[in-house]
Amino acid sequence: MQPSDLPPAASLAEQFPPEWEKLLGDWGEPRYRALQIFRWIHQRGVQNPAQMTDLPKRLRDKLTDAGLAAPAHVAEVQASADGTKKLLVELADGKQIETVLIPRGSVAAEDIFASDSEEPRDEYTESADFRSDTLEVTQCISSQVGCAMGCAFCASGIAGLKRQMNAAEIVSQVLLGRATLEGSSRLAGIVFMGMGEPLHNYNAVARAIRLISHPDGLGMSLRRMTVSTSGLVPEMDRLARDFGGQVQLAVSVHAADTDTRSKLMPVNKKYPLSEVIAAIRRYPVPRRRRLTIEYTLVRGMNDNEQSARSLARILRGLRAKVNLIPMNPVQGTGLAAPDDTVVDRFQQILRDEGLDTFLRRRRGDDIAAACGQLALHGEARKVRALPLV
Repeated sequence: MQPSDLPPAASLAEQFPPEWEKLLGDWGEPRYRALQIFRWIHQRGVQNPAQMTDLPKRLRDKLTDAGLAAPAHVAEVQASADGTKKLLVELADGKQIETVLIPRGSVAAEDIFASDSEEPRDEYTESADFRSDTLEVTQCISSQVGCAMGCAFCASGIAGLKRQMNAAEIVSQVLLGRATLEGSSRLAGIVFMGMGEPLHNYNAVARAIRLISHPDGLGMSLRRMTVSTSGLVPEMDRLARDFGGQVQLAVSVHAADTDTRSKLMPVNKKYPLSEVIAAIRRYPVPRRRRLTIEYTLVRGMNDNEQSARSLARILRGLRAKVNLIPMNPVQGTGLAAPDDTVVDRFQQILRDEGLDTFLRRRRGDDIAAACGQLALHGEARKVRALPLV
């Protein structure tokens, strides 16, 4: 998918250079200013026209009058003892979302936030200013205000979906997060794994991916971006077509039988497990890359030995790694993680069946920044009663 194939921009801050050229032409301004404006926004993180000092004042005034402004700002920063940062980001309409910055450092290749060990070097590691002591940081970004999926173990959907985010708001999290980095830290990866279901907001997410990867902007490789989904099958196929498998895919499976998955993930009623697995198998995985299967372990629901063997059976033959995530605490759900011995046994069964299987590290737990813990602020809770049978 090229920028010209995308729906029209929802705001000035998310326009590509050709869209800026058209607008500037309509204003009677030189088209070469388009790249200047784009670079101010996406390379320098400046969205206030008054600060774009190499533009003439008349153009800065036009941009201000047309509504170009920062779509978001950081309302609060929380720092974890393990180096994780959670940013509370306030959007222009007062809605708030959360984004998390996770230091990678020596994180092993099996983690979702790290590249596979066999992956070739790319423009990031080859760049002139890359240093061997660089602290790599991965950012987990949100794509919706709230979430409509209603997964039983996730705080993001407790208050339901409030609204979609536009691409400018999505990208602004990256620009704001980058501005908080210190010393030799460098943003090395993006995961669409925060609040919301990314593929439920497909057009905005696709535009955001293109903006983040644009060579005159942040210039991040598609290979360093991961989209996580609960299994929206048509959009999984669309992501495969639009990006040719270059964007990494992580799929939340969470159960190996359709009844249990429906209890944990209501989306399974629309896109059953069998259809999700078929879509995973269709996804084009580039050479030396793997898909990621997410599996949250919930005590008494999907953590028994039979579930492990069933999971191994449905994943057989896939070039994939399995991330096991003992459920992080979410107030009001009544659900909990299994005991460590149960988790270890589950993992060992998968490994005995030939699956690369890893335990997700608990990062940022002390600031509620771990997987499934991001939540809306000040919204009424809609906890779904779940029969644990």
